[in-house]
Amino acid sequence: MQEIKPILKQILQANIPPEIFLWIEEARPLNNAFMLLPRKTGKAMLAIKPGQSEAVAQAIPGFSIDGWTVDHLGRAYLLINLDNSNKEAYFRNIENLFLAAEMSEQVALYSSLSLLAHPELWVKRCAEGIRSNIGVVLEAIMYNNPYPSQNLDQPAWNQLVLKAFFTDKDIGKIVGIDARANKELAYIISDYAHERWAAGRELNLQMWRLVGPFIDEKLLEDIKRLFEDGKLTDRRAAALAIAASNFAPAKVLLNKYPELEKAIATKNLSWDNIAG
Repeated sequence: MQEIKPILKQILQANIPPEIFLWIEEARPLNNAFMLLPRKTGKAMLAIKPGQSEAVAQAIPGFSIDGWTVDHLGRAYLLINLDNSNKEAYFRNIENLFLAAEMSEQVALYSSLSLLAHPELWVKRCAEGIRSNIGVVLEAIMYNNPYPSQNLDQPAWNQLVLKAFFTDKDIGKIVGIDARANKELAYIISDYAHERWAAGRELNLQMWRLVGPFIDEKLLEDIKRLFEDGKLTDRRAAALAIAASNFAPAKVLLNKYPELEKAIATKNLSWDNIAG
């Protein structure tokens, strides 16, 4: 936290008048300051200088404030400045913010989870946030936020990923999406795919990146279906999934599609350019 604070302080100071920054550093009590802050700072987009985004990412890998507004960062800075020496009082102060938060305050709180002390305190709160139906709140939890992948248990993590597919989120922005892939999730995704197929609905092809490493006899049937019944993009997803697999029958299947095999080998086909 000590590494990130001076970086965020520098960015915030460059975006607001000195007297407003002084107010942020001195503002008490926290709940009033948190609520009033946008009236003090305004809601303009942050101006971030070259190198500052990289400095943020270096201090907390996966974390980003790109696209944040001035009040968003101001609220995050209030949280960083909060005394955390008394663990119970610290939890109570921040939990009270969550309980009373309107939408923009929830966004600031959830997107700042990686900035909070005592990360073990916020696991339940993060898991509860995944149940939100507010798109920007879900994105605050999911996008450019390393807290979930570092702290959620496997069932809660799997629920986050499934919720991301349900709500058509950008899977590529979820920190740890590949590192935390697991066989239980692969089977959940398979069941979800069958539900979508039965309803005649499109699938988010990114789901197969989380199935690939765990392909077995059962999951291979899904991959075969992508090859046999799907579009070109479906076949590409199937090929990329197999490329991540060590299951021999899957490798044999991919051999039937040499053009896709070659595209993967030459890095002309990846999850980032699957649509062509």
